[in-house]
Amino acid sequence: MNIALAAIRVYRRLLSPMLHSTGISGCRYTPTCSEYAEVAIARFGPWRGTWLAMWRIARCHPFSKGGLDNVPLQ
Repeated sequence: MNIALAAIRVYRRLLSPMLHSTGISGCRYTPTCSEYAEVAIARFGPWRGTWLAMWRIARCHPFSKGGLDNVPLQ
């Protein structure tokens, strides 16, 4: 679990700013997908948290409305 959370933090500090500066990436949801993944993995563990994060990323596409999408409590 710590490895997954560390990888997300590295992404948020190094890769995400580079993508946003080139205009490639733009967040449609609040919280961002990386913040969502970090909370989901911390709350539910590596298996279910990763599944929730992948489901969230799959829903993030140019035709999605986006908006507020918090990690479920249970």
